[in-house]
Amino acid sequence: MSSLSQRITEALALPPRGVTAVLDLIEGGATVPFIARYRKEATGGLDEVQIRAIAERADYLRDLDARKLTVLAAIEEQGKLTPSLRARIDACRSKTELEDLYLPFKRSRRTKAMIAREQGLEPLARRILEQPSRGNLRDEAARFVDAAKEVPNIEAALAGAREIVTETVSEEASVRAYQRETFARQGVLRAKVIGAKKKERTKFEDYYDFADRLERLPSHRYLAICRGEAEGVLRAKVEVDDRRVKQRIAQLMCHDVRSPFGAELEQAIDVAYSKRLTPSITKQVRADAAVMAERQAIQVFAENLENLLLAAPFGERAVVAIDPGIRTGCKCVALSATGRFLANITIYPLRSEGEKARAEAELVSFVRKHAPAAVAVGDGTGGRETESFTRDALKRAHIDASVVSVSEAGASIYSASDIAREEHPDLDLTVRGAISIGRRLQDPLAELVKLDPKSIGVGQYQHDVDQSALGKKLGEVVESCVNRVGVDLNTASAPLLSHVAGIGPKLAQNIVAHRDSKGRFDGRRALLRVKGLGPKAFEQAAGFLRVRDAKSPLDASGVHPERYALVERMAKDLRLKVADLVGDSSKARAIDLQRYVGDGVGEPTLRDIVAELEKPGRDPRERFEITSFRDDVRELEDLKEGMQLQGLVTNVTAFGAFVNIGVHQDGLLHISQLADHFVRDPTTEVKVGQRVIVRVLSVDLARRRISLSRKGVAGN
Repeated sequence: MSSLSQRITEALALPPRGVTAVLDLIEGGATVPFIARYRKEATGGLDEVQIRAIAERADYLRDLDARKLTVLAAIEEQGKLTPSLRARIDACRSKTELEDLYLPFKRSRRTKAMIAREQGLEPLARRILEQPSRGNLRDEAARFVDAAKEVPNIEAALAGAREIVTETVSEEASVRAYQRETFARQGVLRAKVIGAKKKERTKFEDYYDFADRLERLPSHRYLAICRGEAEGVLRAKVEVDDRRVKQRIAQLMCHDVRSPFGAELEQAIDVAYSKRLTPSITKQVRADAAVMAERQAIQVFAENLENLLLAAPFGERAVVAIDPGIRTGCKCVALSATGRFLANITIYPLRSEGEKARAEAELVSFVRKHAPAAVAVGDGTGGRETESFTRDALKRAHIDASVVSVSEAGASIYSASDIAREEHPDLDLTVRGAISIGRRLQDPLAELVKLDPKSIGVGQYQHDVDQSALGKKLGEVVESCVNRVGVDLNTASAPLLSHVAGIGPKLAQNIVAHRDSKGRFDGRRALLRVKGLGPKAFEQAAGFLRVRDAKSPLDASGVHPERYALVERMAKDLRLKVADLVGDSSKARAIDLQRYVGDGVGEPTLRDIVAELEKPGRDPRERFEITSFRDDVRELEDLKEGMQLQGLVTNVTAFGAFVNIGVHQDGLLHISQLADHFVRDPTTEVKVGQRVIVRVLSVDLARRRISLSRKGVAGN
């Protein structure tokens, strides 16, 4: 096992064989979804989370190793690289530890300590650091008095020596490691309101006089304090027991109060601690806390996005979609079962009673003409009124079509995007927005992948976190969801295809262009005729693409083409045709798996194959169900304490969840109100898109805040 594999195995506590296999597969160009789905025997069944962790750790360790080489070369160039120092650098397990060792050797601006060394005061500084039990401090300092070197007296000699000692203490790796650990584990983050803001009402009022252990501070609180600082409302600092920390630093520096040089070292430690170490370490510790808080916030966003992308699809059924508008009217579009735009009209049901009757007639006529299975209504301004108007209109016209409220978060961004312009160059932005709303109902995943995930609005403090890390994580979530569900090769858009393992944006465009010019694909193998798509991309992508009505029935399943021969052998052994085996659960379950173990195929892959034969191309998403809001509750003013309502979870954060109960303002289901039992992590109780029954605890009309609870509520 390579050094890299061994270090990752130790760090992540994963099987050595699996780690080595993942590294080899990634090195060979394999994607994470492909490895997780089709190389289970090689990895020992590692899942996507574990595989990504291996890849991330490998990148970190490679960066660390490269930095070690740079540091070693820089120190060696200075002629200061000792065997002991080399060994310590080679043994470093983190970038922080490495930088602490490199700190004394960094070339920086000219410091007072450097000047003191030029004045020949380093031997005196070494005596102070050595803490000899005998000697006369002033007599020894007197030997370094030299007017030519600008050391006019004993006090100047001692002051210069202390500068060297102060720098040495502040750059000592063991001291920095101890202080960093102490600040991180025992430090208290104290926030105070800035004086001029004390009497102002802000969203940071909970932190005007706040203190909590940094180590246990929830991510949302830390990020809120950081935002409060950035907006000039709060000032925060990390506090520890300074006296105890300095005592420990003195021990690390071998301070001896009995030494004639003890007072000089103590004075240098005081200066190093207050002027150099504490500002530097505080900055590092807070930066580390920010990284941890951001990581948690990004994880919350990722889980919310995953649940949103994997929301139950309405399916391939025709829909009419409405983008509500009060002044400019409601844009209505008709979409085919595959999401193709058919027609649009604009109605004005929200401006006046006179126009409402005409709007109803126009809507009923439009719906009758296109016969949708459902009408999707955007949940933005005027959404509840439009939903009620539509439901009443269809009921009076005896039209059997469901009316569904659909989130329009990000729809306006999509409608103005290059993708929307390419899809519908001749349509107005608002009409494109209505199309997006309708397609979200039909297939949330296929439509939402066209958006920048950050615009969907299902996170906490997403604009405050590292945007590169956020984008990377959300990209992984989209990739995972797309490949988990599978993609219809003959209907998928380029943005959807681009997330299929091994494809990417350019190949996706080539696939769509090929489909447009040559017609539908008659099977997976036809992909190899696409410009730029070679055997490697085919290997990675084929298993996640579905081709209906292909010559081989396996092309519509999750069975990889590399295993078609194996399935044909299974069918032959059962004296069946492959077409007779696919989709027949009883026949698929009759397969004796042990007969086919070998040649790189084990039971995990065989079980996957049998599951696909039982339900080829199965969709892992849940069955679609409509969430209904109470007709008598449409405005905040309609809410009463104690009311029980059905709602839809729109966002989950570290401190609870937000629930749409149909009054234009989501209510907060605080973590303390999520269940009758103690809840540490809200994601264990609720997820985005989940239907819940809640009780209204309180309504603050002035601040437009709703507090909700699930405690003691039946039906959840």
